[in-house]
Amino acid sequence: MTTILFETMGAVARITLNRPAQRNALDSAALHALSQALDRAESATEVRVVIVRGAGGSFSSGFDLKEQMERRPSGEVEWGPILRRGFDTIMRFWHCPKPTIAAVDGPCLAAGCELALACDVTIASQAAVFGEPELKFGAGIVVMILPWLVGPKRAKEIILTGADRIGAAEAARIGLINRVVPSAALESAALALARHIAIIDPELVQQTKRAINQSVETMGLVEALKAALDIDLAVEGKGSEDKRRFMEIARKEGLRKAIAWRDARFGESVDG
Repeated sequence: MTTILFETMGAVARITLNRPAQRNALDSAALHALSQALDRAESATEVRVVIVRGAGGSFSSGFDLKEQMERRPSGEVEWGPILRRGFDTIMRFWHCPKPTIAAVDGPCLAAGCELALACDVTIASQAAVFGEPELKFGAGIVVMILPWLVGPKRAKEIILTGADRIGAAEAARIGLINRVVPSAALESAALALARHIAIIDPELVQQTKRAINQSVETMGLVEALKAALDIDLAVEGKGSEDKRRFMEIARKEGLRKAIAWRDARFGESVDG
């Protein structure tokens, strides 16, 4: 199966994360293919806007934990290129010269959530669910973009509690996404927005996106994200007891059992 699908519809390129059985988890092959799809979108002169979505009723559950279970990386030397690949691929949606739109349906968690947030506009269906559950199983945040969008206080609550059941309406209310549409209207809403933007002079759009990004980057966004990545590298390189236990259960009893163990530790959810 092709892990990333690429298609063009006139001036719009649409990239689909296509591992529905794995809730579109991003393994190394998918990250490589995703980067190649962005290369195609950026180099195609007829493409003016990029949409990214997930197949099968999910956007993405984040980085592929099964791949980590099999490869068992340890230490900063092994973790460094793994984290950097994920960071660079997600941030390409921020740095892409052409506007990027995330069309989110179903689970949008961890690195999947960070990918959606790195896009210029995020539209969600009523069935979308957002969150950053990494700390609940001993992992860190690869792309610490959330505080820049919702503010440090909300970001701390979400990240430090590992909130992973934030509904679409709440996500819109706190500024995590732009807007919510009925599930059946998600694809048409994303495409309509993309085609609207595509009518405007592409050079004007690209330069204006650059100006908006620069206004935030001047406040230190890029440097802060790189510093947070360094902290995450130290976290993953050292490894936490929670992560070791999670992976041990996952290898012996499967990922679902490990997730059940993780969730059982916290009892009733405190998510928004």
